[in-house]
Amino acid sequence: MKLYPPKVAFAVVVANMVGTGVFTSLGFQLLGLTDTRVILLLWLIGGICALCGALCYAELGVRHPESGGEYHFLTELVHPYAGFISGGVSATVGFAAPIALAALTFGSYLQAGFLPVDPQWSATALIVGLVVVHTRTRRESSAGQVYLTVLKLLLISGFIGLALLNSPAFVEQLFNATPLSTADMLSNEAAVALIYVTYAYSGWNAATYVLGEMEDPRRHLPRVLLAGCGFVTLLYLALNAVFLISAPVDTMRGEVEIGYVVAGYLLGDTGATIVAVILAGVLISTVSAMILAGPRALMRLGGDYPRFHWLGTLNADGLPKNAIMFMGAIALLFLWSSTFEQILIFAGLLMAANTFVTVIALFISRRKTRDPQDDSLYQMPFYPFPALVFLGITGWTLIYSAFSFPIQVGVFALALVAGWPLYRWARH
Repeated sequence: MKLYPPKVAFAVVVANMVGTGVFTSLGFQLLGLTDTRVILLLWLIGGICALCGALCYAELGVRHPESGGEYHFLTELVHPYAGFISGGVSATVGFAAPIALAALTFGSYLQAGFLPVDPQWSATALIVGLVVVHTRTRRESSAGQVYLTVLKLLLISGFIGLALLNSPAFVEQLFNATPLSTADMLSNEAAVALIYVTYAYSGWNAATYVLGEMEDPRRHLPRVLLAGCGFVTLLYLALNAVFLISAPVDTMRGEVEIGYVVAGYLLGDTGATIVAVILAGVLISTVSAMILAGPRALMRLGGDYPRFHWLGTLNADGLPKNAIMFMGAIALLFLWSSTFEQILIFAGLLMAANTFVTVIALFISRRKTRDPQDDSLYQMPFYPFPALVFLGITGWTLIYSAFSFPIQVGVFALALVAGWPLYRWARH
């Protein structure tokens, strides 16, 4: 079986991260926050959190190099039921819900640009088309992902450069003579804003889902995860700074198509139409990357649990065709049954909880490893500081979310309870 080279894994990480969140979160953040410096600082904190998580996952992936992401780590280190629930959450919410979000944003940008079609129908066509691409051959799947990611980065870089060349008229929105308030950083509004930031950075762990299909994962995984997170952090800071200096804050508050609003101020209606189409093209790569990575958890479930064996079925080229189609169907269900903000909040919370538990499993991995000083295996620097930073930031958002969004938390708790009989049934 032909394996994915490191450039494909890097493309999967970057494309999974750079998507709906960074192009939609600012409008929601501005509903509660007025100090733009706080917003940029939250994006920096989100990047630091993602880097710390990447350090943890790099060590986990090097010591336990199999595909499946959190499903594999928790099954091996905690309990099969923990992996079962994690795999179900990753596949049905962690990837399917963001696929629906990214596809819906794609449709919204197309509609804002030139296409008089309901965004849900455009999103449906995108999901179905990419499912077809990723169930054909591994060569088409990997080559398509690399090309789409390169195109995405070129388009975003062009957007940033275009904004700066047009002498943004609202630079003063990023500068404030008053000292940065600690109360603002610790406010309820900042906590909600950080939830959106956390969602935007989700996907930094995507390479671990195809770990067993990577070339020399013990060598390449740490480089792929850290390079991807560092690159995306700088990109997010630059992109949000450009947004904030290019259009009045009041016009962006509560808006989903932030890029379209900003382009309207920079280039007029015609330029905004062009940029809307460009940003729609950017999101194709995001949907593609999630359809490539996400089904690997379902594939592992199918291989480990006889009742779900059909999910583990591979086509002639070794691709989990049934798992990819099933995830596409779940994404379409989210697309046609939920609102944008409902999907975003719910997906963000569940993905944060999933990674939180997995980073805790790193401490278990250290205890179970016979020789933790083995220099042939990657070890995160400054252990356990990165893990504690990640757990602290992610834990804060989870605790706050439990009080702010009790319905979503209740649904998650119900899934934990209801999952046990399903797990027992699936084992036999």
